[in-house]
Amino acid sequence: MIEAQTLPTPAGPLSLLVREGVLVAAGFTEDPGEMFDRLPAVLRAEEELKVVDDLGEPARAVRAYLDGDLTALDSIPVSQPGSERRQRLLTALRDVPAGTTVTYAELAERAGMPRTAARAAGGACAQNLIAPFVPCHRVLPATGGFGGYYYGTPVKEWLIAHESGAAIG
Repeated sequence: MIEAQTLPTPAGPLSLLVREGVLVAAGFTEDPGEMFDRLPAVLRAEEELKVVDDLGEPARAVRAYLDGDLTALDSIPVSQPGSERRQRLLTALRDVPAGTTVTYAELAERAGMPRTAARAAGGACAQNLIAPFVPCHRVLPATGGFGGYYYGTPVKEWLIAHESGAAIG
């Protein structure tokens, strides 16, 4: 069973999906089914989605994060598919502290990959199933600006502003 809860945030509704106490998906959508559909087919075939009123610790962590505890999401266990290389990138991404940003090339370096792996870093961010717990919003293009974000640039901008103490609402 995969349990789901949707929480209101200033950046829009955030759906969380948990399997056996581990966060397997999170994203800025009011429809947890949308996140369920992004999970690997083998997992979707084995599990069914059940919406619950309270997921416990992951929901408390989101509320604490929104209230200003910018490290609250860091302790929530997460799991998502990917090669060993992608897992290294996702781990390096989780190690980027709130309130800071890195470029794709810097993320690749933090994962122990050469600068030419910036494209792989971008791919890992684009396929990230667990935003903002795996904080792909903290990665910006070296050329400036905010770059893309699966849930839209305004959500990315809000998250960065929130973490820098500049968010309104």
